[in-house]
Amino acid sequence: MVKARRVIFVYFDGCEVLDFAGPLQAFHEARSFGAPLSLVHCGPAASARTSQGLLLAELAPLPAAGPGDLILVPGFTPPQKGQRRLVAWLKEAGAEGAMLGSVCTGALLLAQAGLLDGKRCTTHWKRIGELRRLCPSAQVLEDRLFVEDGNVVTSAGIASGIDLALALLERDFGAHLAARVAREMVVYIRRDAGHAQESVYLDHRTHLDPGVHKVQDFLCAHPSDRTGLAALARIAGASPRSLTRAFRALTGVSIQQYRTRLRLERARALLANPSLTLEAIAFECGFADARQLRRLWSEAHHSPPSHSRRAGA
Repeated sequence: MVKARRVIFVYFDGCEVLDFAGPLQAFHEARSFGAPLSLVHCGPAASARTSQGLLLAELAPLPAAGPGDLILVPGFTPPQKGQRRLVAWLKEAGAEGAMLGSVCTGALLLAQAGLLDGKRCTTHWKRIGELRRLCPSAQVLEDRLFVEDGNVVTSAGIASGIDLALALLERDFGAHLAARVAREMVVYIRRDAGHAQESVYLDHRTHLDPGVHKVQDFLCAHPSDRTGLAALARIAGASPRSLTRAFRALTGVSIQQYRTRLRLERARALLANPSLTLEAIAFECGFADARQLRRLWSEAHHSPPSHSRRAGA
């Protein structure tokens, strides 16, 4: 987990509203859940008119940026002013160690700043060819929601900025927080086309049932808890039978299977601590004993937990 991060949103004439509004909402929700974030709204001018005609006023000047800062550049229809100054500032911020993120055609500004040279990246599908011509040394990837390479992360068109923001929140503050933000925004968490990583905190969440979400939230927060079905049903506001049927229908797994996955994920984190015995880890995770932990771990990972411990979990 990172320390407090400053997220710098950059606005300029011609920028697209959804490109910045989606990520902005995601980071705003994350902050309400306790993520140590500060949001900065700035631009090369004190005001900017979006492509949709919305006037953004009282923008802060472009700040000095460096390590720990994340700069988000929205896409645009050709900006009317401030582009040279903005490109120069982006180049300087990248050189100082800031992380640069773009949504849609914002990648074209990163390319003009030389920040995509030799990197993997993406943009809106209609502008892939333009980005390749603008930055021949870049590896411009198609059919990706977002691509991260070093201190630069680029995303595809418009709504994919939300996917980019959720991915960054997951990386910096954990999958559980990212899942809470996604639920609050009523969006699904998607991965880019090349991302095969699975996460129990994100899996089984592509539904909109509030009762089942409440139970999942409770189980995520209390993986070692032995709360019974009746108490979980009260949390969901349903009968035990209705909850059991709805949970499996909406998530594809039973409540017990989901709880076991959460406990195994907790065990994965604890295995990284060499001072903890397997018996202590089993107790912390809510397993009956180390024997049960070994059995369930081996069934899930096809190897004993000792192998994962040697490999760094």
